[in-house]
Amino acid sequence: MYQDSRRYSKKIIGKINQKISEKFRWQSRSLQFVLSFLIALGLTYLLKDQSFTEGQTSVLFILLFAIGLWVTEAIPPFAVGILIIGYLVFSMSNLETENVTQYLQTWSDSVIWLFLGGFFIAEAMKKTALDQTLLKIIVGKLGEKSKFILLGLMLITAFLSMLMSNTATTAMMIASIAPITNSLGKEATLTKALLIGIPTAAAIGGMGTIIGSAPNAIAVGALEGIGIRISFLEWMLIGIPVAIILIFIFWGALLKKYQIKRTSLDLSFLQKTKQEMDESISKTQIRVTLIIILTSLLFWLTSQWTGIPVSAVSGIPIVGFTMFGILDADDMRKLPWDTLMLVAGGLALGLAVQQQGLTDYFISFIDVQDFNFYLLALMFAILSVIFSNIMSNTATTTIMVPLAISFTLMLPEESPKIIPLVIALSASCALLLPVSTPPNAIAYSTGKIDQADFRYGGIIIGLLGPILVSLWVSLVYFF
Repeated sequence: MYQDSRRYSKKIIGKINQKISEKFRWQSRSLQFVLSFLIALGLTYLLKDQSFTEGQTSVLFILLFAIGLWVTEAIPPFAVGILIIGYLVFSMSNLETENVTQYLQTWSDSVIWLFLGGFFIAEAMKKTALDQTLLKIIVGKLGEKSKFILLGLMLITAFLSMLMSNTATTAMMIASIAPITNSLGKEATLTKALLIGIPTAAAIGGMGTIIGSAPNAIAVGALEGIGIRISFLEWMLIGIPVAIILIFIFWGALLKKYQIKRTSLDLSFLQKTKQEMDESISKTQIRVTLIIILTSLLFWLTSQWTGIPVSAVSGIPIVGFTMFGILDADDMRKLPWDTLMLVAGGLALGLAVQQQGLTDYFISFIDVQDFNFYLLALMFAILSVIFSNIMSNTATTTIMVPLAISFTLMLPEESPKIIPLVIALSASCALLLPVSTPPNAIAYSTGKIDQADFRYGGIIIGLLGPILVSLWVSLVYFF
C-alpha cells in the first residue's frame, strides 16, 4: 500500500488504446528524463564560475538534474534519491579530498530513524485500530461539517508540532485520519485537502516554539553565540501569530481549490473499530501499544530537558512493537521504505551542496550596502524558502544564519535578531516538493496524492510566508 502507486499505470485489460496510452507515457517520461539531463548540463555550464572545482561542478549538475527530475516526475521521486547518492559516490570518489562514505551514511541519519519510528507508530495504530479510536475522540469535538473538520485537524496538528517533532505529529495524524481517507477514496476532494492540509499545518506549526523546528533552535543558538538571548516566550510571540495566520489562509485556499461539496461527513463507519481490528491482537497488546506510543511522545516532548535525541527515542517503538509481537515481518514490508530512500537522497544532496560551498558562492553576490535592510530581510526569507525546497531546511539555516549575522553586524543600527529569525521561520514555508519537508514525504507515502498536489500549497505558502514573516518580525523589533 505504501508503494509509489502514482508511477504505476492502470492494469491493461487488453484494449489497444490502453496499450498505446501506456507506450506514450513511457516515451514521454523518457523524453522528460533526457531533457532534464540536457537542461541541467546546459545550466551547469552557464552558472558555474571559472574558479569552480571539479567537485563543485559535479554537485551543481546533480542539484539541477535532481530538481528537473522531481518537477517532471520522469522517474519516481525515490529513484531520484538513489540516483543522487549513487552519482555523488561515483563522481566524488575520484577526488582524494572527499570522503564518499558520508553520502552513504545518510541512510542512517537521525532524520531517517525519526521517520522510521513514526512509521512504526503509524502501522501499530492501524493494526490495533487505535487510529480510529483517536479519530473518534478528535472528530467528535469538531462537529460534522467537512470544512470545520479540516480546520480542526489542521489546528490540532499545528499545536502538536509546536511541542514535538512535526514528523512524528504528521505520522500520527495521517494514521488517525486514515479511516476517513480510506472511506472517501483517493479521488475525493476532501481526501486531498486533508493530506495536503495536515503536513502543511505540521510544518507551519513548527514556527511556534523554539523546539518546534530545528531551524528555530539553530537561529537561537547562533544568536546566543554573539551574546543575544531569545527566551521561549519571546519566540512564541513571534512564531505563533504567523503560524495561525498562515494556517487560516491556507485553509481558505484549500476550500477554494478543492470546492469540498460534502457539507457533512458521515462518521458511522468509525463504529466498526473492533470488527476491523486484527483478531490476533489482544487487549493486552492494545494497552502495550498505547503505553509505547505515549512513552515515545513523552520523550519526544521532553528531549530538550532529558538530553535524549529524538532519533534515539525512535528505538522505543521500533523495539517495543516488534518485541511484544504487535508488528511482525509482514507489517515491516508495508512500511514506506521508498520514502526513506527519497529522504536519504535529499540529505545527501544537502550535505554535498553545503560542503562544496555552492550556497555561499551564490549568496556572496549580495552586497549588503546596496540594499535597504528590510528588503534584505525579505530577500533572505525568499532565499531560505528556495534553498529549503531543494535541500534540508536545517542545512539551509545552518549556512544562511551565520551569513546573515555577519551582514547585520555591519549595520549596528539595526537589530541583529531580525534576519536570523526571518530565515529560520521562512525555512518552514518550503513545501513545494515531497522532499522539501518530512511531513510532505509522509503524506506522499500514503499513495493517495501526487507530487503535483504539493505545488499549490508550496506556491501559496512559499510566496506569502516569507512576506508575512518579514513584516511581522520587523514590526516586532521595530518598536
